[in-house]
Amino acid sequence: MRLTPGPARDIDLDGVDLFDLDLYTSGDPHPIWDVMREKAPVHHQVLPDGREFWSVTRHEDVCRVLGEHREFTSERGTTPTHVGVDDPAAGKLLTSTDPPRHTEVRRPLGAPLTPRAVKSWEDSIRRTIVGFLEPALDGEKFDLAERALLLPAMITGPLLGIPERDWAELVQLTAMVTAPSDPHFMVGHEAATLAISHHELINYVTEWVERRRARGGEDDTLLTHLMGVRAGGEPLTDEEIALDGYSILLGANVTTPHTIAGTVHALAERPEQFEKAQADPSLIPNLVEEGLRWTSPACNFMRYAVDDVHLAGGTIPARAAVVAWIGSANRDPSQFTDPHTFDITRSNAKRHVAFGFGPHFCIGAPLARLTQRVFFEELLQRFGSIELAGEPEHLRSYFIAGMTHLPIVAQKRQTP
Repeated sequence: MRLTPGPARDIDLDGVDLFDLDLYTSGDPHPIWDVMREKAPVHHQVLPDGREFWSVTRHEDVCRVLGEHREFTSERGTTPTHVGVDDPAAGKLLTSTDPPRHTEVRRPLGAPLTPRAVKSWEDSIRRTIVGFLEPALDGEKFDLAERALLLPAMITGPLLGIPERDWAELVQLTAMVTAPSDPHFMVGHEAATLAISHHELINYVTEWVERRRARGGEDDTLLTHLMGVRAGGEPLTDEEIALDGYSILLGANVTTPHTIAGTVHALAERPEQFEKAQADPSLIPNLVEEGLRWTSPACNFMRYAVDDVHLAGGTIPARAAVVAWIGSANRDPSQFTDPHTFDITRSNAKRHVAFGFGPHFCIGAPLARLTQRVFFEELLQRFGSIELAGEPEHLRSYFIAGMTHLPIVAQKRQTP
């Protein structure tokens, strides 16, 4: 998906297909979202098979859909793959559960992921990122997007308790879940890719838990912590552990590499922004937030209306699927001045909803922010310049906005 949109154009909203994969692989959805926010902020679409959904594109409406669980439930599914087909894991998988159950599981699960807790991992994260960046300093072409797919596993694998021999396989499986139609990850066809990846990931967590129990003893890894979570005074069932472990693996792997690649792409196209950040490292935390707003790697989330809900742009009927477009909300001019401008000095960049909003705000956000801050600290310290060495290739997915290839050439920074 293009992150810098092309010029405005006439758009027939009646003919728009927001599930058209070509729109995200080689197209440009931002001009469409611009028109939708202005003319049809509550937009209805019927798919060829008869399933239907409503879209919200304004920042205010996206926050309401994601934040008001009594109006918009997560317990029928939260991703567009479940439009019109209830999620069989609803009520068990944390991401497909509403409060109070969601809160009972989330609070103890999130204890090791607070900003204070993840701060202790900074040194190990920095060592991993320094090693990751080293090959790019030889001046040869370096495919950042392709290589970055493995970076989250390199960082979170030891924290989760996942051995290095399994990292590449798990990265491939999580990519298959989120982009089952992308030729880099598809196995046979989309449905088969989804079925295989779901099955293999659930099996992996189940077997990991069985081995951990057989081994006994204690450790401080995140998956071991998940096994000890108690919700409402009761331990999680084995099915809940497997499902939530699956969700943790997805969350750990699928968004950070695309945020990093998209932000580096923006800096390569805008050398003045690169130089500004390099001259003033205090801007790096805001660079991270602007990168999250700009890339919006989780392109959307879905909910179901509980009853008829009236919004400024129309009415969403009871039990209807509602897709909240994160990528549009983060370019809403009512919130962000000149939203299609990448500006690392933007004063309110942190108002983005790249991590979601409300009860389901991303539990791993502190770790993601820490990882990206350290990444850009090390990149700006080591790289004197970044240039594109070819055209980026975009992920074939309407759920995750990202890249499969981003060839760059970096020059080592000369120290005075």
